[in-house]
Amino acid sequence: VARRHNFKVLLHEKPYAGINGSGKHNNWSLITDTGKNLLAPGKTPKNNLMFLAFFVNTIKAVHEHADLLRASITSVSNDHRLGANEAPPAIISIFLGQQLDEILDEIEHSRISKKIKEDNGLWLGIPKIPQIILDNTDRNRTSPFAFTGNKFELRAVGSSSNSSAPMTVLNAIVADQLVKFKVDVDKLIKKGDKKDVALLTVIKKYIKESKDIRFEGNGYSQEWADEAAKRGLSNIKTTPKALDAYVSDKTTELFTKTNIFSKRELHARHEILLESFFRKLQIEARVMGDVTNSQILPAAIAYQNTLIENAKGLKELGLSKEAIATPLAIINTLSEHIGIVKTNIDAMLEERKKTNAIDDSRDKAIGYDEKVKVYFDTIRYHVDKLEQIVDDSVWPLPKFRELLFLK
Repeated sequence: VARRHNFKVLLHEKPYAGINGSGKHNNWSLITDTGKNLLAPGKTPKNNLMFLAFFVNTIKAVHEHADLLRASITSVSNDHRLGANEAPPAIISIFLGQQLDEILDEIEHSRISKKIKEDNGLWLGIPKIPQIILDNTDRNRTSPFAFTGNKFELRAVGSSSNSSAPMTVLNAIVADQLVKFKVDVDKLIKKGDKKDVALLTVIKKYIKESKDIRFEGNGYSQEWADEAAKRGLSNIKTTPKALDAYVSDKTTELFTKTNIFSKRELHARHEILLESFFRKLQIEARVMGDVTNSQILPAAIAYQNTLIENAKGLKELGLSKEAIATPLAIINTLSEHIGIVKTNIDAMLEERKKTNAIDDSRDKAIGYDEKVKVYFDTIRYHVDKLEQIVDDSVWPLPKFRELLFLK
């Protein structure tokens, strides 16, 4: 499509500073072999009990494995977006919409009668579910995992990522949770509870246990980060540490039990993902050093020399200090930015050299993240300042505004 319209596709999650990046919205639901959507509220209490069962188990699964879901959407370029006031935060939470959130609260605090007859419905609130306005469930764009009427939507996947990893994780954690759900329900039935009473009893228990993952507010706010910490939710902002979830004992048990991955396969994937992370930063650091040292700094110094000659000429003409002040001020500004860029480039390349000597993939990935990448923003900031000052005819690269606005 892009080629047909003479465009180019940029799949990088954040190609331009100051402009929103790109991501994927993965819509996910459960449908039977007869086409029934298990996450669509029904018209009867019995149908809504089925909806609640699958709905609440999905919430419970995400709560239990939030760290793994976070790991499945992480990458070096997606780290630029997550939590940057343009994409969902790195904290995994679930947005349901006010009405559904209130219904779950009502169920949590309701009393379940063991003597309820099937035709009377299990709980007074269940019949209200079909009246939910779909739009009411889809207003919070800051949530990484939102219910949107008859499906969930995972909104944190990067634009360059293959959706298979987060979808595999989501399918696995829900499948495992449904097995646990059946075990818990069967235990109550064996104790003499009616099936529907047992179902609602376990649903109520799960609602209470997974409540911390539910959040209806602004996911970008510092208040949410503080509240999430109080709730015990993880806020892992960088890839190397987020990927630890792939090789945890809990994840290994999950994937081996469901026959999806063996322990060896999980460790292999973990190693590959870590290597992919530090290789990309390795390339970015090298290219940044090469382009800055061989093109940007020489251009800035050349323009500075032009201004120096200009200032000398003005002085030779006997002009006042005020007349020479403007080129001198620009020369001083250029000197300041050139010095900061050079200092940081040299320090970054030195850290890159040290980090390259590390053998362990995880340690190397963390080294690139914490020791090398930390220089990128400072270098970028001062190079941007040079770009705004240096004459267009001297600057060797397309300027930022030209990439965005000019042909």
